[in-house]
Amino acid sequence: MSYQVLARKWRPKSFDELVGQEHVVRALTNALEQQRLHHAYLFTGTRGVGKTTLSRILAKSLNCEQGVSPRPCGQCAACLAIDKGSFLDYVEMDAASNRGVEDMTSLLEKAVYAPTQGRYKVYMLDEVHQLTGHAFNAMLKTLEEPPAHVKFILATTDPQKVPVTVLSRCLQFNLRQMSGSGIAEHLQHVLTEEHIVFEPVALNLIGRSANGSMRDALSLLDQAIAYGGNSVNEKEVRAMLGAIDQGYLFELLGSLLANDGNALLEQARAMEQRAISFDTALNDLANLLHEIAIAQAVPGSIADDHPERSALLDLASRFNAETIQLYYQIALLARRDLGLAPDEFAGFTMALLRMLAFNPGDQKSPPAHAKTVPPTAVTAAPSESPVRASAALAISTPSASMPATTQPPAPMDKRQETTPPSPPAPANNQANAEDVEAVSDSVTRSFDGNWRTLVDRLKLGLARALAQNCELNSFDEHSIMLSVPPSQKHLLGMGYEEKLQSAVTQYFGRKINMTFSLGGSGNTPAQMMSQEKAMLQAQAENAIQNDGFVQALIKDFGAHIIPSSIKPLQ
Repeated sequence: MSYQVLARKWRPKSFDELVGQEHVVRALTNALEQQRLHHAYLFTGTRGVGKTTLSRILAKSLNCEQGVSPRPCGQCAACLAIDKGSFLDYVEMDAASNRGVEDMTSLLEKAVYAPTQGRYKVYMLDEVHQLTGHAFNAMLKTLEEPPAHVKFILATTDPQKVPVTVLSRCLQFNLRQMSGSGIAEHLQHVLTEEHIVFEPVALNLIGRSANGSMRDALSLLDQAIAYGGNSVNEKEVRAMLGAIDQGYLFELLGSLLANDGNALLEQARAMEQRAISFDTALNDLANLLHEIAIAQAVPGSIADDHPERSALLDLASRFNAETIQLYYQIALLARRDLGLAPDEFAGFTMALLRMLAFNPGDQKSPPAHAKTVPPTAVTAAPSESPVRASAALAISTPSASMPATTQPPAPMDKRQETTPPSPPAPANNQANAEDVEAVSDSVTRSFDGNWRTLVDRLKLGLARALAQNCELNSFDEHSIMLSVPPSQKHLLGMGYEEKLQSAVTQYFGRKINMTFSLGGSGNTPAQMMSQEKAMLQAQAENAIQNDGFVQALIKDFGAHIIPSSIKPLQ
């Protein structure tokens, strides 16, 4: 027997087997049970969501030899003939190729005759919006008052093009696009029944690529089975779909966190060498940023079986919400403007550099030549309120390189007198001596037991999440023992341990063995920072609440305080 594609083999044959259209199934099931049968139905929805399938199931329900029922037997001659497409009283007509008034007139002339085999004559007009205006006019009267033995089922992907005179004569059902997780779950059931080995992550990729169409998903699954040699795994599905490896995206975001422009460019060049579409990369990056934003707002919405759950929660805890929103907007605009760039590589790298340049967080250290702000420029008098203090900071910050004074700036020669001259550049031998001194200093570094200070000094990428969620148990000259709270155990086994040990070894200039275990009292850098942040927030809210100026605003103008808008000055 010849091979039958999965999209045909697994086409639902009853309402119980239909996936993702429960609202339509419920309405049709109740109508059939109560014998409240309409003479015309209109199914709308994108391709592959079940319009034709619903039509065939409804035709079987109306013509089953066991009687009109929402559960056709599937074994009688009528049910089997409809499934095979050989039932004389069930006609599927493609309105895209039979769209003229002559075709419609011919169909209506046959409709007046009694059924040959079944209880009802059922006419299914697919892509009905393709009919000409004259064809629609020809069917209006029959569609409104058809013979008792005739049922019309219209299907379209573009209901906006169907005349309102036709819409008003039909019972309309809008079929939804199916979710990626729902599609992946159904594909898992199909492969289990087909006894084919698969990886859940691969099915999630197919479900995402199907864009809500179950038929497209089954076709992609067929292709993946052939591509993988009777198995479906993540690596081969990614290669088949041309999908970018999510690891690249996480590395890109890690480089942005570390403010490492060199790493960003190296990763972009690696993607170019692998011939990865930068348009697809920007699209996937926007999807990842969307998932991170959701993880920040509603962490519980990330499913436990999500393939990148741990990495998503890690990034969500390290980025602030404003940065994610900014990166998301940059990715969308970069994808829109990609065709205007000199080439895709330039457009993609400029998007990354734009993210680096417009990062709202204070992640970059000030330039070596920048002067510090004089204390008088940013410090409010003790009698001033927090509101005025924040205003003084906001006003004085742009002119941080100038002394705080109400007098006009001094002439150039005066400023030159008050500004100490820059020290001369060191000679080559002096520079080499300083380098040697720095190296020797790194070799002789010792650990004083302050784990949080050490974590702040280390050059870490994604491994910083693990470092900040570790508690120091004990240490000696060549080893450090850490414990990880059970709530953060997902950070173990992701390769972060090796990266952390490498960074510690590099910092001290000697081999340091790192040991990790579950437990501890939770006294981690992350917990300390969380407590400090909460304390600063509480102090800021208390200062605003007790501020006389704010109280006057509340009393005189009926103002009210929005707690979420209060941010502590740092």
